[in-house]
Parts: sequence; structure tokens; C-alpha cells
Amino acid sequence: MKFIKSTSFTQKLVIGVAVICTSFFSCRKVFDIEPETTLSSNQVYRNVFDADAAVIGLYGKFMGFAKQYVVLNELRADLMQVTDNADASLREINTHTVSADNPYADPRPFYALINSCNDILKNFNIMLKENKFKIDEYNQRYSDVGALRSWLYLQLGIHFGKVPYVTDPLETVDALRDPSKFPLLPFDQLLDSLIIFTEALPFKNPYLPGTSLITTIDASNTSRFFIEKNAFLGDLHLWKGNYTKAAIYYRTVMEQTGYFIPGVGEDYFNVFRNRIAEVITNNDLSVGYTRFRENDINQLVENNSQGWRSMFSRNQDAIWRWEWLWVLPFNSNFSPTNPFVDLFSNRGGSYLVKPSKLAMENWDNQLQTNGFPFDARGGFSWKTFNGQPVITKYLYNFLDGNTLFPVNPLIKNGQWFLNRAANIHLKFAEAANRDGRRRIANSIVNYGIRTVNPTPAGVTDVTNFENTLNEGPPYNFDGRQGDFPRFRGDWHRSTGIRGRARLTVAPITGDSTLSIENNIINESALELAYEGYRWGDLVRIALRRNDPSFLANKIFDKLNKDGNPQAGAVRAKLMNKENWYLPFKF
Repeated sequence: MKFIKSTSFTQKLVIGVAVICTSFFSCRKVFDIEPETTLSSNQVYRNVFDADAAVIGLYGKFMGFAKQYVVLNELRADLMQVTDNADASLREINTHTVSADNPYADPRPFYALINSCNDILKNFNIMLKENKFKIDEYNQRYSDVGALRSWLYLQLGIHFGKVPYVTDPLETVDALRDPSKFPLLPFDQLLDSLIIFTEALPFKNPYLPGTSLITTIDASNTSRFFIEKNAFLGDLHLWKGNYTKAAIYYRTVMEQTGYFIPGVGEDYFNVFRNRIAEVITNNDLSVGYTRFRENDINQLVENNSQGWRSMFSRNQDAIWRWEWLWVLPFNSNFSPTNPFVDLFSNRGGSYLVKPSKLAMENWDNQLQTNGFPFDARGGFSWKTFNGQPVITKYLYNFLDGNTLFPVNPLIKNGQWFLNRAANIHLKFAEAANRDGRRRIANSIVNYGIRTVNPTPAGVTDVTNFENTLNEGPPYNFDGRQGDFPRFRGDWHRSTGIRGRARLTVAPITGDSTLSIENNIINESALELAYEGYRWGDLVRIALRRNDPSFLANKIFDKLNKDGNPQAGAVRAKLMNKENWYLPFKF
């Protein structure tokens, strides 16, 4: 590579990393990059701090992909709908009638990022050969960039089906126009290639405290900036149908202890365990009510620092770290601009998409254990502003936590939510269910490991109950909590996804494997709506069952409930799985 052209966000992050290097390591003089300047090849990739700048800069560029990612993964599915303000491009995505020039269906942004990854990987190899890296430093950063490239390719496969798989840097991504040089690889073969490459990456754990990439930039700690590689490998194997391997990788994340930062502390029984509610203080990530007033609907806990809603709004404190694996923050002082205010909000934004009626009905049709006939997560995920339904998950850092009006319309801070513990639990359950561990899968969806083999009424010795230790890894959980004798298993504080939401148990009807799988996908809609998982979930299940109607009916139900006259035609189109994929055109 002869030149690197830097963008505004990347420039500022690179400067930030350089300042940190100077302050803490006295490694070199601070360098300054003016907008739209270029660096020659002998000014970059000189040492580990330049490598850090490349990694952080890559993630800065990656943040420009946030809007396309959410639109493709949510609007194509059943939980999101266009508003009257939406343009023709969004309407095409919604009805699966995409034209060749639709910007949301453009593969070039994917390949621009992939090309950056390929360029960085090439230069990291050169640095290692020239002894500009320690091997551990190389392994960590090479693996991070390589895993991000594989993640981008998985997204391409999900949305386009057949795509070129390119692992060397190109002069320009327009070279991909030549199919004789870059043939289209079918999705299933792409998965094989991604698994082989990503499995071979030399470092799969999170960066440890003390690593130069773990620092604070603009009040945001970077420990959750980076892709969770074990979680992603779980995804690849889940897509491929390697259910035991998928569960092994997900379990690794569920018991991961390498994330913790000095001063925050290690909370072994809470982090990534889907922790039970803290009923006294409500300092948790659960649906809760003021203690002893659980039957008063007006006592529902909802603010930016307590309860389930707070995971989308609270600071990066210890409780926030119980849930989040991968989050990228938008800061109004830097580009790219937070796209979610414009996309979702009718207060300071363009209000282009909204929750579908189907999604709202799903939340309203749930039952809480106190008898309230709704899922409170719905009221935290969307609200009515000015008579209009508004998706609010992405807006809590922009709106005042009490008034729900913008604190300052010009300050559009926010976050891009990419992965969290609840998603890992649900994907683990999906793998376990298909791996013949239906009872474990069902417990994770509902009320936790302790319910797989509950202690009988009147029995005080839990030694032989509340655990699955007789199962082989990764299904050997210890959820025991007893005092005669005293037991506190590793998973004693964990509750199921519905347990954390205070909902009644989801019933199993008919074929247990299919019923539990349906419950998992339904629960994912309630828990993870608008976070970028939905289209992939629908495609994966439909492919696994070889049943296009699974996907087609859900899209039909969305469009039909919202009164879209194209609902029937869209359903007929999606009964052919070739029509699930966007046209791959440059």
C-alpha cells in the first residue's frame, strides 16, 4: 500500500491513540493528521502503536456501516415497518422489491471494509516479518481484523447469497465487476471458507487489561469495541449445523473472564449469566417493580440506571458489563454521525421506520407472572411520541431519561448494539435444542438451569438437583443453591430469558424440537428486536427446515397487519428461497 487516506473519525481516533502512546509509553512523538491528508507507506505500520491506529481506524470506518446493517437485518424481516416519511429505497427493502440502484442493497460498502481489512492484514504480515511486532501483539491484532472481515462476509452471505470471496487487497473494489476473476461463491461454500479461516486465527479471546488497545477515547472505554471472536465462531457453526461446536463456542463466552477492567471488578456469577433480578434495589437488567408493590402497574421500574431498559442507556459500569459483548459508541464531536436518531426519532430526527403492528402485538400478547397482560420489554423498546410509535432502543442516549425529549437536538450521542449476552444464551439454546438437549434449551429460554432438574417440594438437600453435571461439556451446568449442605453453583444466579422479563413459561406443543425452536425465535423477537439479528434468524431457521413458508409467512403477517396491499405478492415471491437474497450488482 502506498498511501492511506484518512477520514475525519479515523483521524481523530488515530490522534487519540497516538496521544495515549506518548502519555503512557513515551513511545514516540504525537503525530497530527489534518483532514484529507495522506500518509506515505514509511509513515505507517512502524510499530505496535501504528498497528493499534490501523485497528481503531478500521472500526471507525466500520461505524459508517451501522445504518445499512440495521435496515437490512430488521426492515427486511417482520418487526420493523416504514413510516410515511420513508423514501422509495426503504419501501423497496420493506417489500422485497429492490431495484438495482437501491443504496441499502449496495455490496460496495461491505467490500470497501473488506478491502481495508485485507490491506491491514497484508501489512501486519509484513510488520511481523520485519520484526516490528512481538508475536503476541501480531496474533491479537491480526485475529481481530481477520474476524471482522469474516463477520462482514457472513453478512454478505446472509443478504446476497452468492458473493466473491477475496482475501487480498485490491486497487479498487470495482475490480469485482469481473466475474471471471472473482466468481460468486455459494453461501454454503462461503461458510466453509469462513470457518476454516476463522478457526485458524491464533487469538480468539478478548483483549486483556493492559493491552494498548484497551483504553478510553472520549469517555468510552474500548474494551467492548472489538468483535467477540468466540461468539462469532459460534454463529458460523450454528449456520453450518455444527451444533455441538456452536454450543462450545457460545459456552466459552458465557463463562468468559477475560473482559474485566481494573477498578470495575470481576463479578463471576453475574457477567454474561443473564442474572436474576435484584428485587431490593432494582440495580439490575431485569423487568422489575418497586419491592412489595409488584402488583401495582405504576411501580414498573423504568429509567436510565435501573432495570431492563437501562442496558441501552446506562454508563459503562459493572452492571452494563454483565450484558454487553460488542458495542460501538457514536459521539457528536466526531464523524460518522449517529444515524439512528434520524432513522428512528420523530423528535429531532426524520422518523423513517417504526415498529410493525405485528411486533407490538407480540409484546402485548405476553403474560407476566403478576398477571399483567403485556411484556414490559415492548414498552422499553418502543413508545408513542406525538401519537406515533417510535423505536426507542437507540435513542436513550439522545433523549432525556425522564422527559424523553432531546437534551440537545444537536448532540446526537448514541450506541450501535452489535452483540450481548441474551443473544448468546438464545443462540446456545438454539444449538442445544438441535443437539438433542431440549430440556436445557427450554430452561434457558424460560427460567434457567435450576429448572431443568428442580428440587422436589420439601427437599432441602439440592446435591442431586438443579444441575446438569451428568451431561458432557458444553452442557454441564451447575445451578445449585442450597444450604443443607451449602451449595452455590456457578450458575445459581442465572435465570432464563423469560424469567428476567417476569413472563410466564412458554408452552411446548406438538413436536418438542420444533416447538422449542419456535419459542426461541419468538423470544428473540421480544428480547432482541431492532438489534440486527432478525432477518438472519428467519433465514437460518427456514434453511434448516427447508421450509420457505416459515420466512414468507412472517413477512406476509407483518405487511398484512400494516395494511400493505403487496403482502400476498411478497409472500408468493419469498416462497422461492432464491428471492430471499438481494441482487449482487456493482
